[in-house]
Amino acid sequence: MLIRKSLKRRITLGLFAYLVLLGIGIVGFGWVVQETAEARIWESILLAELERHVQQTKSDSSYRWQNTDSLTLHESSIGDSDTPFAELPPGLHDEVSIGNALFVVLIEQRQGKRFTLMLNINDIEREEESLVIALLASGLLTAALLFAIVVWGIGRLIYPLQLLATQIGRLTPGHAGARLTLRVDGSIEEATITDAVNDFLDRNDMFVERERAFIDTASHELRTPITVIAGAAELALSEGSLPSLARGQLARIQRTAQGVERLLPLLLVLAKAPEKLAQISDRVALHELLLEIVDDHQHLLGDKSLEIRAASLPTCVLSAPLNIVQTAIGNLLRNAIENSDSGIINITLSTAGAVCIEDPGHRMSPEQISILYSRLARVKGRDGGGIGLDLISRLCAHLRWQLSFDPLPAGGTRVTLDLSA
Repeated sequence: MLIRKSLKRRITLGLFAYLVLLGIGIVGFGWVVQETAEARIWESILLAELERHVQQTKSDSSYRWQNTDSLTLHESSIGDSDTPFAELPPGLHDEVSIGNALFVVLIEQRQGKRFTLMLNINDIEREEESLVIALLASGLLTAALLFAIVVWGIGRLIYPLQLLATQIGRLTPGHAGARLTLRVDGSIEEATITDAVNDFLDRNDMFVERERAFIDTASHELRTPITVIAGAAELALSEGSLPSLARGQLARIQRTAQGVERLLPLLLVLAKAPEKLAQISDRVALHELLLEIVDDHQHLLGDKSLEIRAASLPTCVLSAPLNIVQTAIGNLLRNAIENSDSGIINITLSTAGAVCIEDPGHRMSPEQISILYSRLARVKGRDGGGIGLDLISRLCAHLRWQLSFDPLPAGGTRVTLDLSA
């Protein structure tokens, strides 16, 4: 499951990452500058001291260098291995460790002599560490305060957007008149978004109202002729002198009208309040209902070399909308008959309530089944499956039924409608 992050959190994390990278860059650059400047200063000081010593020695033969606690000079012949730091090349060497002390060492070779001038920087390094710690602490404190202020500012900045998102999230389908409210001091952008959403809601309410009016009108207009057809067929069938052929056709008309009468309320419920489907609960003896559905669809076999078998059905009783179950299974069986030419259509039932219809007809390839699943997921298109598959897919979505299609090894298709939920 995808976990979405809030806009405030995204901006805050991005800002934090930016500040961290900026801090690392500043500290790194400062360290390089400090080390470079420090080396130049040490080199300048030690060179000046060495130059003063050399000039003093030339001008005064009795002059001798006096070592101090911080500054020490060693003179030796070039190549002498007994001199300190004999392994170091000429030049400036920073932070050379001798015991527990740190030194800056300047090595110069002049007039056959090797001068090693050492400056003890222990105290300076300790002061430098203390200064760096103080600077880092003050920098971190400043960064924390700045970060807190910026986060507060971000919160204030996106607060209007959060209010709009909260209002939009509280909108519920089917409740007319819901609107967004604009703050008194709202910005132009807030007003634009609020007006656009409210305009959409207005147009959606008008569309829903027109749709409901049409459904109510269509319901009345459709029920009247269907009732007339069913009543006329029933009255005609009551005549005892009808030829058998006419009686069969009238019985077919009556069954079709009754099927439409059962289908029409379902379509109206799906169109007006599909959430009410799950509230309809009838005691359905599924094993008996399957036999009735098979008998109602025998006339569709016509002159095809087809046979419907539904033998040895186990007892299965469940709570579900009777008309919906009858319509769903009837549509699947009708599709199996229409897509088969000859052979046997097997109907099986599990005790949990899974109905399986295996037809011998045109075998569906995996690609065709994939296309069928995509079409049912979109609940669009009516090619090939009539209104049945689209209707069943919507029923399954609202009642948590499972509908699956699988190709059979010997040809044909297995359709499974699991009503156990």
